Amino acid sequence: MISLSAEQEMILSSLEELAESEFTDRAFEWEGEPPWENAELLADRGFLGVNIAEEYGGGGMGEFEAMLSIEAIGQVCPDTAEFVYNQQMVAARAIEMFGSEAAKQRYLPGVTAGEDAIAIAISEPEAGSDVGSMNTHVEEIDGELVLNGEKIWVSNIPHSSAAVVWTKFPEGLGSVIVDLDGNDDEIEIQQHYTNMAGHTQTQFYMHDVVIPEEHVLTRGKEGFKKQLQALNWERLGSATLANSIARCALGKALDYAQQREQFDQPIADFQGIEWKLADQFKQLEASRTLTYRAALNAERQGRIPDRLDASLAKLYSGEMVERVTSEALQIHGANGYQQGHPLEYLYRLARGRRLAAGTDEVQKNQIARALKKNGLPPLA
Repeated sequence: MISLSAEQEMILSSLEELAESEFTDRAFEWEGEPPWENAELLADRGFLGVNIAEEYGGGGMGEFEAMLSIEAIGQVCPDTAEFVYNQQMVAARAIEMFGSEAAKQRYLPGVTAGEDAIAIAISEPEAGSDVGSMNTHVEEIDGELVLNGEKIWVSNIPHSSAAVVWTKFPEGLGSVIVDLDGNDDEIEIQQHYTNMAGHTQTQFYMHDVVIPEEHVLTRGKEGFKKQLQALNWERLGSATLANSIARCALGKALDYAQQREQFDQPIADFQGIEWKLADQFKQLEASRTLTYRAALNAERQGRIPDRLDASLAKLYSGEMVERVTSEALQIHGANGYQQGHPLEYLYRLARGRRLAAGTDEVQKNQIARALKKNGLPPLA
C-alpha cells in the first residue's frame, strides 16, 4: 500500500466505486472502439482530465492523481483506462504543457468533457525510437509554416479531431498540432491496421499542411528537450496502465481459483495455484512501488520524473504485466484461452505495454546510460 492524502483517498475510492458500478457490465465489449459513454460519465463526475487546469474543464490536480485514476479504472475496464491515459498523460497533456493559450482553449475543453480525443503521431516507417531520423518536416514558405511527411502506428485517428505531430524544423526537432477535421485534401489516410488487441492504428500522409503559429508546441533544441523530458510522465502513465491490467487479470484469477473446484476442493487450495497467486501479487506490488516512488519523488520536488526512475518503472511494468496475465490465463485453463474470454483479451492487451511509450530495449538503454554516467543512485 502507498500512503495517500485524504483527498487522494477520496478520489481513489470514488473512482473504484464508479468503475465497479458503471463500467463492469461492458468492460470487455468495446472491441477497439473508444468507450465514449464511460468518458462522458467520468467527465460529468469531474474525473476526466484530473491533471488538466480547471480553466479548461480539468480537475487542476497533478500527475500522481491522474495515475491513481488510471489504476482505479483499469482494474475494472482496461479499455477505459487506456483512453483516460492517452488523454490525460500523452497528447492533450502536451498541449497544456507547451501550447499557446489559443490552442489550449480550442482543444482541451472537448477532451475534459469526454467529447473529443487528441492523437499523438511520432513513429514513421523508417524512424521509431530514433526520432532524429524523422523525415516529417516543417518549412517556412512565404511567411507560412508548411508541414509535409508521413506517420505510422498512430492510435485513435478515426476518433480524434487533431493530432500532436513530432516533426523537424529548420533549427531542430519540434512538435505541432495538426487538425484532422476538414483537412481531407492535406491529410491522406494510407491505411488502417488492427493490432493484437483489436485496436486501430493508422498510417497517414500530410501534404502541404499550413500550421498556424499558435499550433506550434515546441521548436528547436531547448523546447524539444523539455518535451523529451516530459515523456517520463508518459512512461509512468504507461506503467500505471500496465499495473491496472495486471491487477484486473489477477483479480479475475483469484476469483476463479476460489470458485473452480477439482478433486473436491477449490483449485485455490492447491499449493501450485497458491504459489502462482503469490508470485503474481509480488510482481504487481513491486511494479506499483517502482511506479509510484518515481511519481511521488518527482511531484514532491516539483520536477519532471527522473529518467532512470521512469525507465525502470516502464521496463519492469511491461515485463510484469505480460507474466501476470499469462499466469492468470493459465489458472483459468482452457476457459481463459477461448476467444472472447476476458483473460484472452487481457493477454493480448498486455503485450502492447512492452512496445508503447518506448520499447523494452529503449528503456534498458536509458537505464544503462544513466548508470554509466552517474553510477549507482544513493541509497536514500
